[in-house]
Amino acid sequence: MTATRPAAATAATAATAATAVERLTPDDPRLSWDGISGLARHEDRWIPLRLPLDRVATTLSADFARLARLPAGARFGLRTDAVELVLELDAEPGSAPLDVVVDGVVAHRWHPVPGRHRLALPLPAGANGPAEVEIWLPHLSRTWIGRLSLHGHRVLEPLERTGPRWIAYGSSLTHAMFPHGPSESWVSLVAVRHGWRLRNLGFAGEAYLDPLVARVLRDTPAELITLEIGTNAYIRSVFTARSWGSAVCGFVETVRDGHPDTPIAVIAALPSVEREKAVNAAGLTLEGIRELTGEAVRVLQRLGDRRLHLVDGREVLPIAEADRVYADGLHPTPDGEHDLADRAAPILRRFLPG
Repeated sequence: MTATRPAAATAATAATAATAVERLTPDDPRLSWDGISGLARHEDRWIPLRLPLDRVATTLSADFARLARLPAGARFGLRTDAVELVLELDAEPGSAPLDVVVDGVVAHRWHPVPGRHRLALPLPAGANGPAEVEIWLPHLSRTWIGRLSLHGHRVLEPLERTGPRWIAYGSSLTHAMFPHGPSESWVSLVAVRHGWRLRNLGFAGEAYLDPLVARVLRDTPAELITLEIGTNAYIRSVFTARSWGSAVCGFVETVRDGHPDTPIAVIAALPSVEREKAVNAAGLTLEGIRELTGEAVRVLQRLGDRRLHLVDGREVLPIAEADRVYADGLHPTPDGEHDLADRAAPILRRFLPG
């Protein structure tokens, strides 16, 4: 026998559900995190991690350690019909906003100031049934997340993340400096366009092929890996013509040890007009770094690496168009991030069959 409820009781139950308030901690399994290696807790706050912090000391770089704590590409999501989301968070100094994306559209863009905050964010999801809600954390400032509250929901589920996993390693060009928001860097845009699960391992000014990063790439599951390299090596003059190609080979081979069949695309130095032929303190030009990178890739290809690919940075962005896309001769403008995404998306897509 099937029990039925009186109409009044059913209406009361629905009204109660519609006014429900539920509080979650950031490690709640119904919050689907992506782009991170884990969460670290301090008292009533959690911070997302891009790298295992206990190993960051092996870089012997305070600046790298600082960058490793910035949540570039870190986001969590849920499927809900809630009418309001309340976020508790501690923001540190930085220049990037927090994005709340609902069904693929930016619903809120909040520019943090340092301090403790409680954000009450109305969700358009409530009017039309359950929606996919993603919160992209500021990519240039350390952000500690507290409890989250959802109001007026009947549905609260984790997002299903089934797309190919893409790890993007690189310099500030991958980390992103001037996008409209963290969901609109070129790597974020490419990932959303293709339905890929992005892990952003861009480190502004610190893409020096650190062994730590190579091991993290080696040990992290992925269906596509991109290495945007060369720009930092040139600007900081940290490699010579003798050491750069060897370092590239060693880095790629370490990554390959954990990914025997995964496509790895090396993106050799996106262009910078003023640096192309200017000689740095190590005797190299940006053009020369790009050529040495290509030579290293071709050596590994001749040695049998059939899943290793070379992308000349000038294929992604022709030199003649660089000044239009860049804000400062090196980093894209907010709209330039979209230009890069438009150019990079079809190039990278060809490396991931199916």
